[in-house]
Amino acid sequence: MASRVGRAFGILGAALLTVAGPVPLASARSVTVLAPELPPMVAMDGTGREASIIGEALALCGHKAEFKIVPFGRHWIDYRDGAAVDAVATVPVDMPLPGSRSAPYIRYQNGASVLKAGGLAVASLADLAGKRVITFSGAPDVLPGLREAIPSFADFRERADQMVHSNLLFAGRVDAVLADGLIFAEYNRQLQEKARNGGLPFDPQQGVVFTAIFPPTPYTMMFRDAALRVEFDRCYADLVGNGRVDAINRDFVSRYYSTVGDRYLSNR
Repeated sequence: MASRVGRAFGILGAALLTVAGPVPLASARSVTVLAPELPPMVAMDGTGREASIIGEALALCGHKAEFKIVPFGRHWIDYRDGAAVDAVATVPVDMPLPGSRSAPYIRYQNGASVLKAGGLAVASLADLAGKRVITFSGAPDVLPGLREAIPSFADFRERADQMVHSNLLFAGRVDAVLADGLIFAEYNRQLQEKARNGGLPFDPQQGVVFTAIFPPTPYTMMFRDAALRVEFDRCYADLVGNGRVDAINRDFVSRYYSTVGDRYLSNR
């Protein structure tokens, strides 16, 4: 009798699974994502604001994200050149790369950061005319109006290593940094930590002012497998719907409130 009941429940369970569809874990896979080192978005240990969103969206689909971290800019090149990965993160919406493009899943808030003591108020790029400006590599292709404004600057530099941005600002060698507010704030934090052990020729505790002079920049992912991209988009939408994406964003913005205040994605 017990064995007949067990078999009956087994048949019923199989029928229910057929109606409900496959169990997500049945097709679970490890998804290798090529991502740029941009703390606190993506750190070398695979943590961060962006890493959390990607990882939790894939986990909701029953997959596990494995991050391969490389310098910013190289992630696009390596992916385009055929790196053995499933996807690449932090791709501008109009950047041509092979594969299947996801919906935008994160927005960066780029702006201008200056030393408070300098008294420079920046409401637009026009306020930086005659000033020394540094930004991330490729910024003229991402930040609206920047390419046109470059001739008005006294000096303009692009540096992929964004720790250099904070170094030069605190050392008084540039007047403004154009970059994402959280990334700028994180490198400031790292410099302040380093200063506690001495050895810095400048004071990283100087007050800074961040102003969001650019609209938020959306980024997508590119997947080699279109079916996996469809899954990611669906699970990301669920993550938005249940409030988890907002919670991740609020958590990370709050960590750097002393730098970005309420000016980071304030119009969301």
